Amino acid sequence: MTTGNKEVVTLNVGGQKFTTLVSTLRRFSDSKLARMLDGSDPEFRVVNGQFFVDRDGSLFKYILDYLRTRQVSLPPDFFDYEGLTREAEFYEIRLLVDYLSKDSIRQRLEILEVRFSLQETHSFFRIFCSYSSTIEMLAARICVFAEQASTNWNYAYQPQKPMAPVPLQRPSHHDLVFQCGTNYSAGEEFAARYVTIQPDDRKLINGTNVLGLLVDILLKEGFRLISTRTVSSEEKVECYTFERIKRPQILTISDGLRTEHANHQTKHSKTQRK
Repeated sequence: MTTGNKEVVTLNVGGQKFTTLVSTLRRFSDSKLARMLDGSDPEFRVVNGQFFVDRDGSLFKYILDYLRTRQVSLPPDFFDYEGLTREAEFYEIRLLVDYLSKDSIRQRLEILEVRFSLQETHSFFRIFCSYSSTIEMLAARICVFAEQASTNWNYAYQPQKPMAPVPLQRPSHHDLVFQCGTNYSAGEEFAARYVTIQPDDRKLINGTNVLGLLVDILLKEGFRLISTRTVSSEEKVECYTFERIKRPQILTISDGLRTEHANHQTKHSKTQRK
């Protein structure tokens, strides 16, 4: 039940052993763990001097970590929220149950699709994402410039013509459209269009180069390419599908039972200040 130090206790949870302080288990006085220490909860038995409970030990480590740190910190590949919520309900840790029941803390799969059409002299891009915030981020980084038309014949001999920004098309909050190159369709030419994607400063006119830079940036942002397919062979439209797991924030619960959110960087900076 306890070691030589009466402030230290050992629990056997489904075959996995945990050692912690009595004060940690009493963190929430109305929980089963607090009642266990008083010997008033029949779910727990004393076996070989240790408290035993027939529950999931692999999930109890997150329960114990929460009692120790007042934070919910889960690994990137964690998805068993239902199981963890069930364990928190069993131990009657109400604040943790309430938090785990929120949809906002669940890891979610973000899907991004790039449709790319490569024509003889120009290229067309349409980017769709299930999260509008990602589209806003890309819209802030992608810039399209068009060569300015001028009646001044001297411009024809300049090595670099003046350029003007061209706004991106935004059919909805979840997608954006742009093109690069020079379009001679229908017998009319529009000014050559160049694309930059920050932090890269190059102005690219070749669609294949723009696609390569876009894919490289998406991979650096944590996306993973999961499929490529031809949408229309006649129109030469290729589709590239990416996915990324949206991470939940860490929850910190203060002694005043207030809740505040902090990301991993904030948690790390607090640790350094200590």
